[in-house]
Amino acid sequence: MTTIAIIIGRAGSKGLKHKNMRPLGGKPLTAWTVEHALQSKLPQAVILSSDGEAILDVGRSYGVHCYNRPDELSGDTVTVDAAVRHGVSQWENESGKTASAIAILYANVALRPDDLTDRALQKLIDTGCDSVQTVYHVGKTHPLWMRKLTGKDEDIVEPYIPNEIYRRQDLPPVYMLNSGVLAVKRDCLFDVDPAHPHNFLGQDRRAIVTQETDVVDIDNEIDLLLAQAVLTHRTNQGL
Repeated sequence: MTTIAIIIGRAGSKGLKHKNMRPLGGKPLTAWTVEHALQSKLPQAVILSSDGEAILDVGRSYGVHCYNRPDELSGDTVTVDAAVRHGVSQWENESGKTASAIAILYANVALRPDDLTDRALQKLIDTGCDSVQTVYHVGKTHPLWMRKLTGKDEDIVEPYIPNEIYRRQDLPPVYMLNSGVLAVKRDCLFDVDPAHPHNFLGQDRRAIVTQETDVVDIDNEIDLLLAQAVLTHRTNQGL
């Protein structure tokens, strides 16, 4: 089985300008993801796909396979799987190999547990499932504690989901995707159905559970500040 990791990162960003090149701990966000992929044990190749030369230069400095994404795959409406398929196809054409299991990593996710990609790929392989996503347990933002505003002036508070739960420990477990890693089988990735955008995840979808701040997905300035705080805390704790 051939396993690869592909990092995707666009040059443009509406929420945080040039986010994939924003510095954290003395290096751009993209570098954190490249380093994570390279230290992972299961990927036999690491690929970086982007429409930004600065981002690609980061990958080239680490010696990973870098592919310039065409204009039609560079806009903010392009789906993740379309960008990944392009990068995988480029690598397969260049290497003469065919990938079996693919770990998808976002360049703007700077912080992940070192073993996260390996854990996701290993679960994909061991279970024979179609895809593996990383999640964290939802606490204060549990949907049963969410409210909606109704009435003529939209100021009447009502439960979003009617319930009588007042203690956090009584809330049923709910999980949120955190973008740490997404591992997929190749045949699912290339099974395109425009009517079902998540078709590339297949039917058998599994999860890897992480702690809430194990993974920091950076889309705005507050996310970047959080990542800096988490990084400082880890450094102070010797983690």
